[in-house]
Amino acid sequence: MATANYQINEEIRDKEVRVIGADGAQLGIMSSAAALEIAEGKDLDLVKIAPGSNPPVCKIMDYGKYRFEQAKREKEARKNQHVIEVKEIRMSPGIGENDFNTKLKNGQKFLQGGDRLKVTIRFRGREMAHTNIGEQLLRDFAAKCADIANLDKQPKLEGRNMSMFLSPKPQNTNSKK
Repeated sequence: MATANYQINEEIRDKEVRVIGADGAQLGIMSSAAALEIAEGKDLDLVKIAPGSNPPVCKIMDYGKYRFEQAKREKEARKNQHVIEVKEIRMSPGIGENDFNTKLKNGQKFLQGGDRLKVTIRFRGREMAHTNIGEQLLRDFAAKCADIANLDKQPKLEGRNMSMFLSPKPQNTNSKK
C-alpha cells in the first residue's frame, strides 16, 4: 500500500501548529502540547497532515479509522483498474491463407479482450529481398482488424523482423472475463 506516513500524537515536535478539529472547523494556531491535550480530551489522535506549511497543519481525527478507510479506497481502486497487456502474433512472409486467417482470428480475440497487439513478420534468408511481401501482409492484417482496432505504429523493419502495433478502439475495450 502507498499510504503516506503521518506524524501522530507525541511524534509531532513542532512548537506551534495550526489545528483543524474533527468536524473540519479551524481551531487556530496553538502549541503542539495544547493541541494534543484537546485531541486526547476528545479521545482522538492529532495527525500532522501538511508538514511543509508554516506553521504545520494538524488535524484531530481517529487515525486508525482513517488508515482503514484509505486502505479500503486503495483496494477498490486496484480492483477497478485494467492492466493492458501486449500480445504478439508472429508470421512469416510465405504464410498460407488458412494460417493467416487463424492468426487474424486470434488477433481479433486479443483486441476484443482489451489488449494491445504486436504483429511481427520474421524474414529468413532470401526473404529479406522481398520485404514488400511482408509489409503487404501486415497492411492486410491491419485492414481486416480496422473495425475493432486502431493502427498505433506503422509496419517498420527492424533487423530481420517487421512489426506493427494495433490497439483496441475505445468503445470495444471490455474488461477481461
